[in-house]
Order: sequence, then C-alpha cells, then structure tokens
Amino acid sequence: MRAQYDLRRCCVFLDMHPLNKPEVFIGQAHTKFDADGRYTDEVGRGLIRDLLVALVEWTRLIGRKN
Repeated sequence: MRAQYDLRRCCVFLDMHPLNKPEVFIGQAHTKFDADGRYTDEVGRGLIRDLLVALVEWTRLIGRKN
C-alpha cells in the first residue's frame, strides 16, 4: 500500500494522470490463489473488475482531451 501511495505522488509530480479511484487493496493476497495460480476471491474480483471499468472510462476521457 505504501509503495502504491508513493508511486501516485510521483505521478502527480511528473504531471501524469493516474487513475485515483477506485483504489484496490487486496489483504492477505497470498491466500487467495489456488494451486494453479488462479485468483479465487470473488470480492476481490469485483473490486478489480470495477477498477478496470474505471480505467477504460478514464482512458477514453483523457483521449478526448488530447
């Protein structure tokens, strides 16, 4: 979480346009993968899905401005 926060601060300093919300933090991530490496937590999947939808919308918005 701390690294993500620091990276976000660097992006602001560099005039980059990071996606600020939604934030996704997956606690105990090492326990949420099966033996084949598949992510199994449905709540986490929903959070990641929401993040990806927001990323698509943000990308389209930024693309229109340029």
